[in-house]
Amino acid sequence: MSSSNKKIGLITSTALVVGNMIGAGIFILPASLSKYGGISLLGWVFTASGALILAKIFSNFSKIIVNKSGGPYLYSKQGFGDFIGFLVAWGYWISTWISNAAIAIAIIGGLSFFFPILQTNSVVAVSIGLSMIWFFTWINSKGMRTTGKIQLITTVLKLLPLVFVIIFGIFFFSLDNFPEFNMTGESNFTSFSLVAALTLYAFLGLESASIPLENIHNPEKTVPKATMYGTIISTCIYIFSTIVLFGILPTETLQNSPAPFAEAGEIIGGKYTGYFIAIGAIISGMGALNGWILILAQIPMAAAKDEMFPRIFKRKNKKGVPVLGLVIGSILSSVVMLMNFSENLVTQFTFIVNLTVLACLVPYLFVSASYAIVIIQNKNHTNSIVKTVLLGLFGFLYSLWAIYGSSAEVVFYGLLLLLLGIPFYVFMQWNKMKRK
Repeated sequence: MSSSNKKIGLITSTALVVGNMIGAGIFILPASLSKYGGISLLGWVFTASGALILAKIFSNFSKIIVNKSGGPYLYSKQGFGDFIGFLVAWGYWISTWISNAAIAIAIIGGLSFFFPILQTNSVVAVSIGLSMIWFFTWINSKGMRTTGKIQLITTVLKLLPLVFVIIFGIFFFSLDNFPEFNMTGESNFTSFSLVAALTLYAFLGLESASIPLENIHNPEKTVPKATMYGTIISTCIYIFSTIVLFGILPTETLQNSPAPFAEAGEIIGGKYTGYFIAIGAIISGMGALNGWILILAQIPMAAAKDEMFPRIFKRKNKKGVPVLGLVIGSILSSVVMLMNFSENLVTQFTFIVNLTVLACLVPYLFVSASYAIVIIQNKNHTNSIVKTVLLGLFGFLYSLWAIYGSSAEVVFYGLLLLLLGIPFYVFMQWNKMKRK
């Protein structure tokens, strides 16, 4: 099989972005947002604006560096050098295998709608969660084309129930159900900041197409389009579905609903429509897990090629997949998932998941600043320097604001998480010197 046959095109690359951004969380997020009121919609718009700025930066960067995979790692390294590039790869890699465990747990939550035993029998729940992680690890070991097909299918299947609720929900929409503008008792600014931070989780993954860049056809054209198209599609789904749900379900019902889309589906088309949407939530989680397991091995592979991660991470199987990186990452995801089913560690696990969001924001911040640096240094580039600096500045400020919006404790431990990578970096540098 030629290398070109192992690559994916625009539609599948866009599905990777949409599939990684839209996980199982969107199916319950409107219930969380309804507690804040109509101001939630402003939070969506603000967060989406920041996400689109970041998507544009990643899109532009992929036109400048067209022949190497690595996304956030590579782009940060381009502007700031090896050390910052390593820290970004380190933090992003850790966030990926931790978040994969969280996605597996979300899938179990969706399945418990049909199989209540999963809520009471932790052995069965753990077994299914581990099966999900290792099934999609096996799928990813089959090569990029196989992974891409699964991603495309699951993305279409997850969008169907969401689009269904948006289109047919309009006929059941009532302004009487719409929540008050601010229901928190806090100031509008405070509530707005809380909502914007909450909606931020939904936009992680916008950079997905830039990470396996070497496995994409015509990456200088495909990756920028996939990044922007995927972010725009996800944004429209998020905002329109929230508006429709606010108008279908009474506020009190929405606030206490564990499956608001399924409840809206029952109102629109009866019990079986609700089941159809609940299945969509499960498939959505599976698609996200498939896509993020793909990303799991790509970042350390890119760093290993530059001798910043151990060589084991760049070893490929016959399908061109860094399979040992997949296995190592999935082992770590399995350990984290097992932690969650010990009652004493549930709180700690939730906190660690919050750390993963911070570990994604730090790359966004460095990539935004690096973008401006690279364009300024590349004098032959046709982009306006002023426009470039402004785009990079807006991306940097948005990322900084989002980091500021995280709790002080999360930022503190997030910094420690990154600093823990320094001894690893020193060891890799020492190892590199020995081989010379």
